[in-house]
Amino acid sequence: MKRNARSKISPRTSPKPVSGNAEPADARGKRTSSLVLIKGAGEMASATAWRLYMANIRRICMAELDAPLCVRRTVAFSTALETGAHTVEGVTACVVQDRSGIERAWLDGKIAVVAQSYWSALRDLSPIVIIDAILAKRNIGTSLSDAPLVIALGPGFVAGHDCHIVIETNRGHDLGRIITRGSTQPNTGVPGDIAGHTAARVLRSTGDGKFLSKHSIGDRVEVDEVVGTVNGAPVKAAVSGILRGLIRSGMKVGHGLKLGDIDPRARAEYCYTISDKARAIAGSVLESIMRYNQV
Repeated sequence: MKRNARSKISPRTSPKPVSGNAEPADARGKRTSSLVLIKGAGEMASATAWRLYMANIRRICMAELDAPLCVRRTVAFSTALETGAHTVEGVTACVVQDRSGIERAWLDGKIAVVAQSYWSALRDLSPIVIIDAILAKRNIGTSLSDAPLVIALGPGFVAGHDCHIVIETNRGHDLGRIITRGSTQPNTGVPGDIAGHTAARVLRSTGDGKFLSKHSIGDRVEVDEVVGTVNGAPVKAAVSGILRGLIRSGMKVGHGLKLGDIDPRARAEYCYTISDKARAIAGSVLESIMRYNQV
C-alpha cells in the first residue's frame, strides 16, 4: 500500500515500517515529519508524553487550553503554562508560541507545549501521530483523517470511525486495552477505588464561580476540613488524606467540576509521580504507535 504523510491507516493494515527518530519517507521517498501531536497536557496526556519521550520519541508537541483545569498539576505539563517550564520525573516541557519555538524546544531536549492563543503555530506541522488525550468523555474535534495514526483516550470515540485506536481508561481488568474496532466502556461517572474510597475522595464544585484555596498539593487534610471555596461556599474534604491534586486557585469553575483529589493512602510522594493508571494508559499508547510503525 502506498502512503504519504496524510494517508489513512487502518489498524488492520501494515504500513511501511519506519524507526527511531529519523524522519520517515513515504513510498516516493519524500521526507515526512515524525512529529507526535498530543491534544491536552493534563495528567494522562503528560504521562503519555513522558512515556514516548523515554522511548526516544522526542519530537512531541502538546496543545493545551490557555487556562487548563488540570487537578494533578505536579505531574502535568500543563503547569508549564504557569511557570514557563515544568518537569515530570526528569522530563521537561516548556511553553512555546511559534514553529521556531517548537524546534528550539526539541533541540534542547524538551517537549513543546502550545497554549490555545498560539495554536496557529500548529497548522503546518503535519503530525504522523495525533493523540486525543483531552479526556472530555466525548469527541470535540478529532477525526480519523487528521493524521496517518489517530489515537484517542477514553469514552466518546469509536475506533474505525473517529480514530484508528481507542485506549480503555476505566480502572479494572481492561484498563489500557487497545481497541481497534468499537468503543471503550461508557463513562461511569464514578472515580476509581483508592483504599476503599471512590466519589468521596474527589472534591467537586457545588456551584459556579471562582475557586479559592490556601492549600497546596501535598497538604494533609482531615474529614470536614475546608479545602477551599467557590463564591464563598465551602468545599470540604469527605475523607482524610493527602491532597494529591488541586485545581489552581483563582480559576473560574462550573457546578460539579472536579476541584481536587484526596489520596487516603496519605503517601506524599505519590503527588509527584505518575500514577499506575496513567502509566498503564501511556504504555498502551506507546504500544499502539510501535505496533503500526508510525515513528
